[in-house]
Amino acid sequence: MSKARTATALAELFGTPVSAGTVSSMTARAAEGLDGFTELVRARIADAPVAHFDETGLRVAGKLRWVHSASTGKYSLITVHDRRGREAMNAAGVLENFTGVAVHDAWAPYDTYPQLSHALCNAHALRELAAVTELASQDEATAGRWCWATQVADALRELNILIHHTEAPDAVAVVEQVRRYRDGVVIGAHDTRARNSKQERKHHALARRLRDRRGDYLRFVTDDRVPFDNNAGEREIRMIKLRQKVSGCLRTLTGAEQFCAIRSYLATAMKHGINFFDALVTLAEGRPWMPAAA
Repeated sequence: MSKARTATALAELFGTPVSAGTVSSMTARAAEGLDGFTELVRARIADAPVAHFDETGLRVAGKLRWVHSASTGKYSLITVHDRRGREAMNAAGVLENFTGVAVHDAWAPYDTYPQLSHALCNAHALRELAAVTELASQDEATAGRWCWATQVADALRELNILIHHTEAPDAVAVVEQVRRYRDGVVIGAHDTRARNSKQERKHHALARRLRDRRGDYLRFVTDDRVPFDNNAGEREIRMIKLRQKVSGCLRTLTGAEQFCAIRSYLATAMKHGINFFDALVTLAEGRPWMPAAA
């Protein structure tokens, strides 16, 4: 909620007038008390074997800024920056020190960190493949015919079921689905190599990426720590988009930084089974909850 709506809610809850200025002051004090918390979380994520990364736009002071998330199953770090790329990633302070498997979409700046391994989001890939299949079904010349994108998407779904939804994956079945994936992307790159239209160029780029980065898309097959997609990373920033939808843009960059720090704190507390209200009370009292030693 916006500070004005929060002030109204608090006034009704406690039966005493509360101003938006009071809420703003409380928010600033709370965020200032989280420096030690964010440093700890930053270090814990950097040391993790697998972590999720994502970013999204946020309107702050009438300008588009970028919110970045780094997270694991136990920790969340959310930051805001003027830029979307490597400068902002370095400012967040995780990726430069991270040597595990980074789960993310196929956005190029993530590839500028040579010390880490990559696991590309297959949910993104499936959406892109579905768009190729839909266009093929609408084209009178190709409607009803086999489509390379359909084969690749089916192979990915089957692999996800085999790896994550069966007690003992059938090794032969896994090899067969990997072969279907490999053959599909090779054919896709070959069939779109002419790149005669904007759409065909886009499809060719997709097929080549799926072909050339097969190991990163299929890392979940060979490493049981790695998930099929980056949905966990996307969940970290969903609240940011919801906040903007409900209350509009944030008025200052300082306010956005405070919001992200408090959101990091609450998201991490929730992952440790700490009640939101209890976490906020201890934070307001100047003794924020801290995760136990790793």
